[in-house]
Amino acid sequence: MKMSNFNESASNLTLGLIDQNTPMKASLIVTPSIVFLYVNGVMIFTLRKKAVFQEMSRYILFGHMLWVDTLSLIFSLSVYICAVCRFLIIRNICLFLLVSAKALFHVSILNLSLMSLERYVAICFPLRHAEFTSFKITHTAIVVVWVLGLIQCLSEVIIFYSFDSANTVLNSFCTRIILFRLQIYKSIDIAFTCIFFVLVSFVIIFTYASIAAVAKTAACDKLSAKKANKTVLLHLIQLGLGAMSILVGVVQEAIYLSTNYLTAINVMYFCFVVFIVFPKCLSPLIYGMRDQAFCCLFKYYFTFGKGKVKPVLIELHV
Repeated sequence: MKMSNFNESASNLTLGLIDQNTPMKASLIVTPSIVFLYVNGVMIFTLRKKAVFQEMSRYILFGHMLWVDTLSLIFSLSVYICAVCRFLIIRNICLFLLVSAKALFHVSILNLSLMSLERYVAICFPLRHAEFTSFKITHTAIVVVWVLGLIQCLSEVIIFYSFDSANTVLNSFCTRIILFRLQIYKSIDIAFTCIFFVLVSFVIIFTYASIAAVAKTAACDKLSAKKANKTVLLHLIQLGLGAMSILVGVVQEAIYLSTNYLTAINVMYFCFVVFIVFPKCLSPLIYGMRDQAFCCLFKYYFTFGKGKVKPVLIELHV
């Protein structure tokens, strides 16, 4: 009886969300998302225009982050547009959108640890940086990240089709709260989220402390170490935003049952914009603009070849 009331409440809230969404609110999400999808596309194009960008580990990992954040933004927009346009979503399609979004989220978080480790090797082991971050090793690490990121999703898909394989239409907003109703899903989600965040937090904090310690020695390039520490600090901030985005699901579940529709709509909208859409839009731009060699070439392609391009000089350890 309680689950029935929950589903009814969730469905009613969805209808309220659709009716109350003004064009201004929708444009605040869709317009910047489209703009930043274009920005990400230009960045990916830029990375493919220079051989050095495809060979160095930090640019390979940056390109991987661009692809993951772009796909994640596309899936988030797809779910949002389906709700606004009142599309009836087939359960299998909803399942694909939700597990894909979760996999991309985990891969994005794990990729931060790879980027931090690359900076750690560049500063703490400069003479062996090329050996430890070779093309083959970097791509192997990316494959491992994807395998780890897909474990939870594959587990959820197996459980889903084992217990409920009916291909019915969902007349409500496509969300994990409605589709994954069994307690085992929540337990799996909490377990994997805790494991990944503890692991990545440890890696980022360790690399930050190690780089800071090396920066105090006379043998270290102070400028390079300072820039590397700022990069790792950005990774830590992005990890924090990722942790806050997890709370969106908790907030949704709480407001479904404890608040009025208008309050619930406003809270959900705020969480979606602040913790899901904008971090995916801004983080690639921040990283890209901090790299001098990449930035000037990006500006050239972003302005359709009308900008001035300086020679691409790659600092190996910055």
